[in-house]
Amino acid sequence: MFLLERLNSHIEAEETVLNNFYELVYVMKRLRSRNGCPWDHQQTHESLKPYLIEETYEVIESIDRNDDEELREELGDLLLQIVFHAQIAAEGGRFTIDDVAAGIVTKLKRRHPHVFGDIEVKDADEVLKNWEQIKKDEGKHSVLDGVPDVLPALLKARRVQEKVGRVGFDWEEHEGPLQKVQEEIEELKSAIHKGNTDHIEEEFGDILFSLVNLSRFLKIDAEESLRKTVGKFSRRFKYIEEQVKKRGDRPIEDYTLDELDSFWEEAKNG
Repeated sequence: MFLLERLNSHIEAEETVLNNFYELVYVMKRLRSRNGCPWDHQQTHESLKPYLIEETYEVIESIDRNDDEELREELGDLLLQIVFHAQIAAEGGRFTIDDVAAGIVTKLKRRHPHVFGDIEVKDADEVLKNWEQIKKDEGKHSVLDGVPDVLPALLKARRVQEKVGRVGFDWEEHEGPLQKVQEEIEELKSAIHKGNTDHIEEEFGDILFSLVNLSRFLKIDAEESLRKTVGKFSRRFKYIEEQVKKRGDRPIEDYTLDELDSFWEEAKNG
């Protein structure tokens, strides 16, 4: 009897999730209708791109804050964007939200034969290698196919390096990329000495790419690391602004660099 109650409870919970999802689909369809919301009705895939990006970053921010309530809300906002795009496509007879869901279910099962088939894997690294082979079998011409051009540069660099690493084009340990960073710095110095702007830009990019590569071996994320550093810098600079405001004797532009740097040291040690 207890097992039956639990089974019924599980079925009811699944039905609630489905009902909530399809109510969202219905609401979006209603908003896009002639008698719905004029703003929603005017939107296109192109006009919605900034909102999709913004909602994605808001999800990331809520994860960083470790705020489950905020994460729940932001995931809902992101889900809305997906349903929004699917509804626009449905109105044009191209595909529906059901097609979107069916497509990803099929892809997940196909790319996880160790779960839904008879393939055996020993660890996560082998899963990733199989994943790349399956993608090749699907018609991908390069291991780099599928890396979006619009990704932030640091994130794109990491994805490219990860993908080529899965086919063996990688350093064995962190000493390799660390030495490469040092080599690239010397090449940048040489480019600066020669004064060729294009060459300087190229060598600067090589340093960034090498640093991202090093970050993988140190098991840190370059994008996240830089974001934290920007946050730290911002907090310290705001401390400088607060100290200048407390003094109230002159605007910050009239302070010398040494004076501002003394506040900076206070912020570091505070």
